[in-house]
Amino acid sequence: MRIKARQRRRWSVINLVVWLGVVCALIFPAYQWTKSNITELAEWRNSRLSPVIMIPGSSATPNRFDTMVKKINAHAPQKHSLLKIKVWNSGKITYSGKIRPKDNEPFIVVGFQNNHDGYGNIKKQAAMFNRVFGILCSRYHFNNFKAIGHSNGGLIYTLFFEKYFHQYSDREHVDQIMTIGTPYNFSEDSITHKTQMLADFIKNRKNLPHDTDMYSVAGTENYDSDGLVPDGSVTAGKYIYQGVVRHYTEITVTGSDAEHSDLPQNPQIISLIKRDILDNDSNNKRGGRLPNRRLMFMVGN
Repeated sequence: MRIKARQRRRWSVINLVVWLGVVCALIFPAYQWTKSNITELAEWRNSRLSPVIMIPGSSATPNRFDTMVKKINAHAPQKHSLLKIKVWNSGKITYSGKIRPKDNEPFIVVGFQNNHDGYGNIKKQAAMFNRVFGILCSRYHFNNFKAIGHSNGGLIYTLFFEKYFHQYSDREHVDQIMTIGTPYNFSEDSITHKTQMLADFIKNRKNLPHDTDMYSVAGTENYDSDGLVPDGSVTAGKYIYQGVVRHYTEITVTGSDAEHSDLPQNPQIISLIKRDILDNDSNNKRGGRLPNRRLMFMVGN
């Protein structure tokens, strides 16, 4: 009887040790996971980083905004870093440049090897951008950003906001959106001839971020187009954004450097970016904007 009692006690001790081992094996990974997530959440909440993420248009490379950034930095009290990202058709992602330490408002440009025109390619590019955006969020832990898209870059952004951004919107906030010379109706000048892309954008507009300011900038050489994109195609953006975002503003620049490919470095557009998009330069006057405006800036030839 004493032997059986000792055996029972021994088995009880063994079971207790095994049980404690199992509990520790479960608790330690859970603790590490919780610790890691708390650290990441603290980094996200405390982040002062507010990048300006830019997408170039069709046939353009990640170098598309180099002149614009150079002009902005020429008179900026704090120079903005420039990180350029290229997404290859194979899925490979390459980087050039870097974000300088303590630069809270860097420029990040995302370009694609597949930079061709057409609605089908816009869909592919938006999916590629979604992948890059997720990587940027994980790597830099920012909780807000500004979006600038030139030409088809604005279409990529619009599709991204309507289809993909909801998975980030509980942690990421887009402060401002600016599209420059974006053909929301492709080559059509009249809203009576809606392309399938525009019809889809209008259909899914409710998915756009609501608490943001949107600026749609058009350039005109002859008041009808910027030499490539009809003015009516750019202004079709109001049927997508107006009434959904907090403030929607249409802006037209004309005169010097108002041709489509010149728009990113147009001096009036650079002034608009510095005033309405950037924080570090002169943009500390949120909330004073009027909703749903249309403005025109004219400069001499």
